[in-house]
This record gives sequence, C-alpha cells and structure tokens, in this order.
Amino acid sequence: MHPVQPARNITAVLGPTNTGKTFLAIDRMLGHDSGMIGFPLRLLARENYDRVCRIRGANEVALITGEERIVPSNPRYYLCTVEAMPMDRSVAFMAVDEVQLCADPERGHIFTQRLLHARGRQETMFLGSSTAAELIGRLVSNVRFTTRPRFSELSYAGPRKLSRLPPRTAVVGFSAAKVYELAEQIRRQRGGAAVVLGALSPRTRNAQVEMYEAGEVDYLVATDAIGMGLNMGIDHVVFSSLRKFDGRAPRTLTPAEIGQIAGRAGRHMNDGTFGIVANLRQPDPEVIEAVETHSFETLRTFRWRNSALDFGSAQALRNSLSQRPPARGLVPAREADDLRALTILLQQPSIVDLAASPERVRTLWDACQIPDFRKTMSESHAQFVARIFRFLMTEDGVIPEDWVARAMGRLDRADGDIDTLIGRIEHVRTWTYVSHRDTWLKDATHWQERARTLEDRLSDTLHKQLAQRFVDRKTAATVRRLRTGAPLLAGITKTGEVVVEGEPVGQVEGFRFTPNMRVNGTRNALLTAAHRVLQDHMRGRVTECCAASSTAFSVTADGGLCWDGAMIARLKKGADIRRPSIHILPTNELTTAETTRVSKRLATWLTEQIDEQLKALARLEAAQVAGPARGLIYELCEGLGAVPRSRLARQLTSLSPEDRRTLRGLGLRIGWHAVFVPLKKGSALLRSALWTAHHDTAPPKLGTGREVSFAPRPDVPASFYLAQGYAVVGETAVRIDRLEALIRRLRRYARQGSYQVLPADRAIVGTDLERFVAIVGSVGFVTAQTGDEVVVTLRNRRKRTSRRRQRPTVPADSPFARLRELQLVR
Repeated sequence: MHPVQPARNITAVLGPTNTGKTFLAIDRMLGHDSGMIGFPLRLLARENYDRVCRIRGANEVALITGEERIVPSNPRYYLCTVEAMPMDRSVAFMAVDEVQLCADPERGHIFTQRLLHARGRQETMFLGSSTAAELIGRLVSNVRFTTRPRFSELSYAGPRKLSRLPPRTAVVGFSAAKVYELAEQIRRQRGGAAVVLGALSPRTRNAQVEMYEAGEVDYLVATDAIGMGLNMGIDHVVFSSLRKFDGRAPRTLTPAEIGQIAGRAGRHMNDGTFGIVANLRQPDPEVIEAVETHSFETLRTFRWRNSALDFGSAQALRNSLSQRPPARGLVPAREADDLRALTILLQQPSIVDLAASPERVRTLWDACQIPDFRKTMSESHAQFVARIFRFLMTEDGVIPEDWVARAMGRLDRADGDIDTLIGRIEHVRTWTYVSHRDTWLKDATHWQERARTLEDRLSDTLHKQLAQRFVDRKTAATVRRLRTGAPLLAGITKTGEVVVEGEPVGQVEGFRFTPNMRVNGTRNALLTAAHRVLQDHMRGRVTECCAASSTAFSVTADGGLCWDGAMIARLKKGADIRRPSIHILPTNELTTAETTRVSKRLATWLTEQIDEQLKALARLEAAQVAGPARGLIYELCEGLGAVPRSRLARQLTSLSPEDRRTLRGLGLRIGWHAVFVPLKKGSALLRSALWTAHHDTAPPKLGTGREVSFAPRPDVPASFYLAQGYAVVGETAVRIDRLEALIRRLRRYARQGSYQVLPADRAIVGTDLERFVAIVGSVGFVTAQTGDEVVVTLRNRRKRTSRRRQRPTVPADSPFARLRELQLVR
C-alpha cells in the first residue's frame, strides 16, 4: 500500500478512461484505516465492493446504495453510490469517482455537493476527466492535480456492418428498444450477445457480464451505462447512433461523451478501437481526433443546488432549495425528481397541514427523495410519495405492513416478457429503498430480505429470458469453433438439407445450393464448410444423373428441365423450334466438365422425347414429296402440328394428287379452318416448353389440357394455342379436331339450305349459345337467332341449277303426240 498522505491532502486524479484511476483510489483507501468511495452507478459500486471484499473480507466492507445496504457491525471501508454516501461518517480517506458528472443536468448537483463538502480526515481524492480540471481548481482550495495517461491507444476503425464485427465488441444503443433490436440482429448473425441496461439489477447484470467474460458470447450490447467505468474485456466499441435522448430532447453526443463510452475498448495495456455501424453518418474528423487524443472542451459550469436546507416549514424548505448558486461557474440544477415531487405535494393543503414541524418537514423531504425507478409520470410518483408520508404521519409512524405485503405480492410473479420483468424489478427497487429507511417499517430487516429475495428471483428469471431471446448457443458455439480453426461437422440429409454443426444452412435442389437466409453472421464460414461437403456430394449427383433412366427426367410448360423433380436446366432458342439449346442453371457447385456431362445427358433425353411424342412430324419430314408439299410440311413442323389453312392456301392449291394422298396417309388432315396432324396424347407439355423456348415468352396456364374450349388470353399469340392443338375463333379457343368436326357437320346439313342447330351441335365444341354463335360466324356461316333457336346457312352459297334438260313441247297435231297418247292408254 502507498503510505498515508498528510491530513486533508486533496488530490484530483484526472485523465481519460483506462488510466487506472479507480484502482489507484482503492489502493489508496486500503492504505488507510478507514475510507469511503462514491461511484456514479449502483452496478459499479457493487463491482468494487466485491473486489474489496476479496482483499479485506466482507466483515470490513460496507455497500450502501439507494436500494442495497450491506453493513457489517463495524465496517472500515464504504463503497457507495454518490447519492447514498453517509456524509455523517468520519473516514480517513474519501474519494468521488467520475467527478466530471458535476456538470450533469439531472444529478450534477449531488456530485458538486460532494466536491465541495466531502472530505477525508487525512486524504481526499477526486477521480474523473481532465475536462473538469479548471472548475475544480476554482472551487476547491489547495487541490493538487495529477494527470494519468491512458495505458493503451484508442483509435477510430470506421463503420462496420453488424455481421462483420470482430469478437469482443460492445455495441452501444441509447434506449432499451434499440438495445433489444441490436441484440436480436447479433443473435441471428453472430450467435448472440450479452445485454447490459441501466435498469438491470446487479444480479442480472453480473450474470450477463459473466456470460460475456466466459466467452459464451463474443458480443455485448449495452446502453451508455458502460461508459461509467464498468470493466470488461472489450476490444472494440461500436456506436449505433451518435444522438441520444437526454430526458428532454434528442441531441448529438459531445466528443467527451463519445470518448467516455469509446474508452471502454482496450483495457489495461491492450489497444482498443471504436467505430460506428454501417450507414451511420461519419463523425467529423475533429471529433475523431478529439476522442483519439483525449482532448475535449473544458467544462464551463457545474450544477449546484443548496444542501443547507431550511426545515422550518414546508415553504421554507422549498425556498431554500431555490437559492441561487454562491459562486461563479455554478449554475442551478435542473428540477430533479425529489424537488418535482415536493412541488406537487405542496399544492395539496392536507400535506402542508401535516408538515407542521421541522421534524415533519424533514420526513416529508426524506419521502420525496424516494427515487422514481419506475420512471412514471411525475403526478403518479408524487401520489405514491404522498401516501408514504401520510402513513409516516399517523400515530404509529410507520408504513402498514399489510399494504407493503400486498404490493410486494403483486410483484412476486415470474411470468411476462423482458420489459414486464424489468418493470417489476424497478417496482421492487422502490420497495428496497423504502425498506432501508429503518424507521419507516416495524420490521425493516424482514422487508429488506423479502425485497432482496424477490429481486434475486426476478433477476434470475430475467437473465434466463435475456439469454433465451438474445443468445443462439448453437451458432455461438460454431463461431467459437471457427475462431479457433477447429473443423466443422457438415452433412446433407436425404431431403437435400445441408447441415453444419447441427444448424441447417441451406437446401440442395438439383445441382444448386440455396443458403438459408437465417444464416447471416456466421454465413461465410458456415457456407465454406457447406461447400466443402457439397463438392463430393455433387460429384456423386452428377454420376447419378447421367446414369438415370428416362423416367427420372421431366419438362415443365415454361421450358424447365427437371431431374427427380428439381429443375436443373432451361431450354433456350436453338436452330429450330424442335431443336432448342440446353442451358444448365447457374451453380457454383459443378465444374465445367461436370456441367458438360449433365448437359449431354439432358440432350439425349430431350431428343428421345421429341422423337417419341412428335413422331408424326418426323414421319412427315421423311416423306418423299415435291416442293409445295415440302413447304407445307415445314410450316406444319414450325407450328408444332397445326397451321391456319389460310396461310397454306398457295401450297394446298399446288399439291399434286399423289402428294396429297401421301400426306393423308401419314396422318395429315386438311380441314376447313386448319391443316393439322394429330399428335400423341400427353405431348402438350413438351410442345408448350418448345414453343416457350423458341419465342422466349412465358406461357399461360392452360389448366388440364383436356378442355374442349376456353377463353384465350388476348396477350398470348394465337400460334401458342395452335401449338397446343387449339384454334382461336372469335373469342374462344377450340380444340382443332372438334372445330373441324363441327364445320363438317354444319356444312353437310346446311348444304340444302337453312339448318336449325341442335344441342348436339353445340356439345361438339362445349360452349354456351353466345360463344357458339360467334364461333360459327367466324368459320363461314351466317346465323339467325330467335331466342334459343339458331339457324345457320352457308355464307355465299351458290344456287344449284338442274342438270335435267327441258323436254321439247310436242304440237297437238304431231304424230308424236298421238304416239304418247297410245302409250298412256296402254
């Protein structure tokens, strides 16, 4: 230990973060026979209390915060929050940490009061930032300044995506909602994060930090509470924003505030870095330089509120709290919760009447100092304070235990989400504070224990929920294995799911691997492991594909080629409509040689299918016919088996009788509306794929393909429907063979004149009456409709003349006339 300094020695130890100021203060305190240190946070007080207990034993150390008091019978050293420091205790050593918080609008007046009045009998030490040096020198007489340099370097590392953060990174958010959002992203991307909020109890906070320090997770997401000296192994600090809500309005962080938080990176001799999340506006170069060099603007004012209070009356108390600061550099504190509660209560005459003596006024002020842990509206908190005060002013002078029991009973529940549990813990903290006012309860020790047990139980539940929500232990374990270079276990299930370290990372379909989009942060490493196992797997799949039977392959209407139900290639326009090219779907899993092997196998299968299903067209192509017939066959093959008769008028006129007989023998049908060749049933899917590939147009859905007629889409070319065996007439697509059958029937019956359509005629094309009339009118007939009756006649029907010659007129006196008469008589 350092030797004890002369009496009332006052030292200001100033410098940036990671200079060992707190370690020095504890070391100096333990060199005295007694001491006290005030910290800015309950969590920090608890952390250092545990440290001193390990050095000196719990029987010599006290912990005093607003919600927690561990005071042995004769303690020598006190670790406290600044607000809870027992100023009536005389100690040899006194220290206040983070003294620059004298400038804080909300709490600054408490730190300023300690700066001006907290003194050790032998030594006093103020710890904090160099920005407070000028005002400390002005307000504290005979102070000696010691500047301590940072042990390690702090440098700016620029923006980074959350998925690219290095291990041992703390990500800072400025609200609970933002912390949750960041932690969720890191869980999905990097396996998980510990969470530290100011609202967490020490027990929950310690459990979260222990999880981080033990390496169970590599990331910490926290509010700016980590800037106040919480010591953890952090290498990099990332800001999710450079603005915060300060209780009244959003504002930009000052360089000093950025430096305070960023300074958590690089503990002791390890250098640290800080940066921002990607897409956040870069800080100005001057700000970066200030943080890196720890050169911040000097504080110009400290907050002050009168601590020599007048308890003569309630109004006198209020007036004494409103006194103006006594020295230059001090400015009035912002209205704090206690003063706000007092102001509200003094508007109630019944409260003013109860506060009728200095002792009662002091009790009223003590009640007003119950912290608003719940952060409720001022009126609600003030009414709670008023009820406490009224209880204390009764004849018993204590809070009824049945009222406290009911209130705590309502909080003794472990259900609910994270925010609900935090809210309950905040309520319990209020009761913990109340229970530590020993004179307010008959059995204060009982309620202190009850509150501590309840807080511990809720804290353990909260830790479990935080870990469950924000930590994916499988992914976190994978990240650790990747960091250490250990090989990852990977495999592929029978259903094609690729699994790495028990985590599904994607799906194999055909020869393509589709990553699972939930795999983000460990994506590259997991996918690398997946690709390793895929190499061997794909080689086997190529061999299996090339050896597969024809039944393993299929084609889709839009030109896709499938193997075992998975699409592996697409048809593209080739030399002609029946000779498309084959394009294997893009994949990183096949070599060029493997792609060629698969392509050849598909080409063989496709040729077999075209030869089999479109055999009639091949037979026509092989026919020995003359030029006009050859041209007709070409048109028919390009139309995949059907062409409008109007387009073949020249070829049909020029056909020789021999070629006509040859084509008819090969199945060609020359109809009134179309020339077509019946193709094998089930070939419609192949024809759709071939037409789609040749025209590079997505086909419409035709339903089952067995429909006799349907309404075609106006944006689809008629050639597509013809290739499927349908002719578009009027506003209806009709199966060509049915349409030709109808035309033949109507022409036969209408040849002699008008013909009344029968229901059997309509059944041929399977349409309603309106569509039937339109169809008939489009194929060379004139219709006349009366109600449900339709009469058709051939359009432009020529009148038939009798070929029988007129018998010549025989004169009456002619011998021939006499001969006819004799014949008739006979």
